[in-house]
Amino acid sequence: MLEPTPPSNRTWIAIAAYAGLLAAGIAAFFLIRSYGETLSAPAPEPGTTAGVGATTGKGHVLFHVLLALSAVIALGRILGKAFNYIGQPPVIGEVVAGILLGPSLLGRLSPEAMEFLLPRDAAPHLGVIAQLGAILYMFIVGLELNTGQLRSIAGSVFAVSHVSIVLPFVLGAGLALWLYPTLSTSAVPFTSFALFVGVAMAITAFPVLARILTDRGLSRTALGVTALGAAAVGDVTAWCLLSLVVGVAKAQVGEALLIVLWAGLFVVGMLLVVRPLVAAYVRKHGDVPPARGTIAVVIIGVLLAALTTEAIGIHAVFGAFLMGVLIPHDSRLARDIGRKLFDVVTVLLLPAFFAFTGLRTQIGLVASGAEWAMCAVIVLVATVGKFGGAFVAARGTGHGWRNAAAVGSLMNTRGLMELIVLNIGLDMGVISPTLFAMMVIMALVTTMATAPALHFLLPQRPHIPPDEAEAPAEPALAAASRRP
Repeated sequence: MLEPTPPSNRTWIAIAAYAGLLAAGIAAFFLIRSYGETLSAPAPEPGTTAGVGATTGKGHVLFHVLLALSAVIALGRILGKAFNYIGQPPVIGEVVAGILLGPSLLGRLSPEAMEFLLPRDAAPHLGVIAQLGAILYMFIVGLELNTGQLRSIAGSVFAVSHVSIVLPFVLGAGLALWLYPTLSTSAVPFTSFALFVGVAMAITAFPVLARILTDRGLSRTALGVTALGAAAVGDVTAWCLLSLVVGVAKAQVGEALLIVLWAGLFVVGMLLVVRPLVAAYVRKHGDVPPARGTIAVVIIGVLLAALTTEAIGIHAVFGAFLMGVLIPHDSRLARDIGRKLFDVVTVLLLPAFFAFTGLRTQIGLVASGAEWAMCAVIVLVATVGKFGGAFVAARGTGHGWRNAAAVGSLMNTRGLMELIVLNIGLDMGVISPTLFAMMVIMALVTTMATAPALHFLLPQRPHIPPDEAEAPAEPALAAASRRP
């Protein structure tokens, strides 16, 4: 065994010098401190707010935001695997995780634990992260929109998409006649309330639907292409309709029309300026991986587009979505950016959105039997409108009754897109927290009903593991479907 070498005189000198340096630094600080304590500074400006590193009643804001993110990501992964095991989309588990950590469960079992996890004055900071997650997610959804895929079955796609929007929208607006006197206030005009309820009923979760089709090996069948195309076209239409609703809700009719005019000019400008630039880049660079500078330019474009639509008076997600649509979905640019963003957005930023949604969802507000009956009616009307409209349109364009019913079940999927819409409505004050909770329940129930319905309607087609399923046109969703 080798004997340890004793330190040399040079080593002792270095240690002594280092210790002397530390002692001199500490002594200098105390000298500075002794004089500094005698100084005075002006009083803070009134209304000054604390930054991210400032303290709340329970400690540092950053500490609690990071703690909440860690908790919702961990619980979301566990519940996502559990829901995936029983044939449900993992996103259901992630949404449920946010709800369980909010006032619906944790707040009831231990209000102190929920307040420690995320104090009220830290929630706005989590909200900013959640909004960024929604903006980037909608950009990814836009990247994955395959407009060319719709041409061969355009008739069936447009019939299914628009009938499954018009019928639930009308039924939702009619339902508002019953909901408005109970779940709204005089501060909200009935027109805004009815428009918003109608749009909330008409939403389809295009990304979740694509994930279900991929997992079951249906993405390239006539049924799958019809459902995927109808959901894509329907979501574009619904988002445009929502922009009008937001404009109406935020202003008088004249100002709302001005908002719609500015939004139209923005869309035209994006089509005339941004789309040719993107097309020229794709033609020139083809399958060459985009440089970091190119990706930075695209991200800046996404943020500026989101900023523009927010300034116009609609919502930032619309600008991000349109920016994604203008990039050809099958280009190397779309594939690489979607792949780079997808993990960060879905693993880190979207859980913030689920946590933020969970904190705002108070299932306890739906307490009485009458309120649960009202919630059941909302689920029933949403299902009849979406499923019924898609089923009738699919049958009318040549699908058999089983396939038509399967299309209707798929179109009834709502998921994350519904949560984004509901959060917009709650932020604007168009819907109350109680109706928000009912609508979240509706989104979960209609999404969870899709997989069992498909299993019943298409028993001859066994579930195909994601690794063996044909990859859909959407690169990020294809990547997601291959994850355990």
